[in-house]
Amino acid sequence: MKKEGNIIVGISVGDLNGIGPEIIIKSYEDNRSLELSTPVIFASGKTMQFFKNHLQSKINLFNIDSPEKIVQGKVNVVNVWREPVKIEFGKTDKKIGEYAIKSLEAATNALKEGLIDVLVTAPINKHNIQSDTFNFPGHTDYLAKALNGKSLMFMVSDDLRVGLLTDHVPLKDASNAITESLITEKISTVIKSLKQDFGIRKPKVAVLAINPHAGDNGVIGNEDDTILKPTLEKIKMEGSLVYGPYSADSFFGSNTYKNFDAIIASYHDQGLIPFKTIAFGQGVNYTAGLEKIRTSPDHGTAYEIAGKGIADESSMKHAINTAIQVFKSRKDYMHYGKNPLKKASR
Repeated sequence: MKKEGNIIVGISVGDLNGIGPEIIIKSYEDNRSLELSTPVIFASGKTMQFFKNHLQSKINLFNIDSPEKIVQGKVNVVNVWREPVKIEFGKTDKKIGEYAIKSLEAATNALKEGLIDVLVTAPINKHNIQSDTFNFPGHTDYLAKALNGKSLMFMVSDDLRVGLLTDHVPLKDASNAITESLITEKISTVIKSLKQDFGIRKPKVAVLAINPHAGDNGVIGNEDDTILKPTLEKIKMEGSLVYGPYSADSFFGSNTYKNFDAIIASYHDQGLIPFKTIAFGQGVNYTAGLEKIRTSPDHGTAYEIAGKGIADESSMKHAINTAIQVFKSRKDYMHYGKNPLKKASR
């Protein structure tokens, strides 16, 4: 087990031909960031040194052979591999995808073993990571299998939180995938996360309709009337503050979202387009519902600017800080849950 000290942030390096290593390095160039947490980058000393030299960074990297040897107050780099890696910025490369998965798997194992407290994942390329041994569409699906719990993609920023009923599902299959059990499970996961991870005692949650205008009483589809509305009524009867379904087209533009602690979208783009429009660069992809904590920036590999030194690290910093805040909030939630008198006296 790791030694007591500040929070240990494990970081998977992502696609080496993208901007992942750059935004990781930029996030820890200011030594003051080490007062809040100790970073552990899962890659190799040689690889990270290449990026340091390329970016002409003054960051101090501390190489270790295993996460058991983490040193507090240093930017630790675990040698997951030792051979030289050919970096070709902006290129999709299956070999680079293999290194991304090596990093992710090593970091996930360290998380499971309690050697790191939280996991922050740099962006991957969903195409070049596919293999006979890794056939997940992304981080969320992989972590759902590797870690205990029911995973949910939860996009969060200071002013907006958006969860999804369906995530990496083709649009033509989304409505068929939305069932009473799925709706109940996802809403339960969001409410639990708002309470234990974000410290909101009585969360208010809005749910967006499946069809345009919530189906217009069956004129534009009946899924909202036959599946979504009855399920939301049952959940409300059990005491949860859940509202909807709301027509998605005007929900964000009218600022209605500001009345709620979280919004649940029926499918991927219905939730992520408005989220990234409102919070891009300030948002974080948080995997709610797991026993362990994982966050990620709200953007991809950005091949078009990789290697140019102009990538904005803001979302990576937000991902790191959100992971730290959720870790502390969850710790407080567990503590006061065991000591209700202390909670009442606050």
